Amino acid sequence: MTTVLIVDDQPLQRFGFRMLLESNPDTDVVGEAAHGGEAVRMAAELRPDVILMDVRMPGMDGIEATRRVIASGGRSRVLVLTTFDLDEYAHEALRAGASGFLLKDAHPEELLAGIRAVAVGDAVIAPALTRRLLDAYAQHLPRGTAASRPQDDPRVRALTEREHEILVAIGQGWTNGEIAERLVISESTVKTYVGRVLAKLGARDRIQAVILAYDLGLARPSTPE
Repeated sequence: MTTVLIVDDQPLQRFGFRMLLESNPDTDVVGEAAHGGEAVRMAAELRPDVILMDVRMPGMDGIEATRRVIASGGRSRVLVLTTFDLDEYAHEALRAGASGFLLKDAHPEELLAGIRAVAVGDAVIAPALTRRLLDAYAQHLPRGTAASRPQDDPRVRALTEREHEILVAIGQGWTNGEIAERLVISESTVKTYVGRVLAKLGARDRIQAVILAYDLGLARPSTPE
């Protein structure tokens, strides 16, 4: 059973999410919050597996709430819900530690699948959408910083040559199947390597590894043809 905290300033929106989640035998709504401050407090008290986090709310927004929840070191993972798939606030939420995000109008099965994925430590953004989001995000990265030298980062130096290849591939938004095909290894082997890479990087999930790959200059924005 996956426990869920719903965070949204719109009562009808919260009601809709609750109705969906309570109709599913695998999810249990343990609470609702109307703003970020309340979300942080309830996350500490209830320790839900997943927090459905709205971004734009009065007072403390979803980005700051996500940052504080993750910084607390608790077990809760954050799934950001947003109205626009390229919402600039969603990029910031990912950097704050969110495990991914979905559109508020996602199909019920997509939302439920996303919650299940986040609960077990996976990312919920499809690789193609991940690349679109990070391409947009990367346009705002500072240029010419030390972060652009991956060889200076001790986490990257700790990777083996194959693990480094896997990190670069993750940064490109490739699926495990695509990585397996391009590196000519089995998909189960890819999963093993991905787990090792995440552990060595201290990344909570695949999304955080993608962001790190961009920060270190191991992945670059797509160039229009």
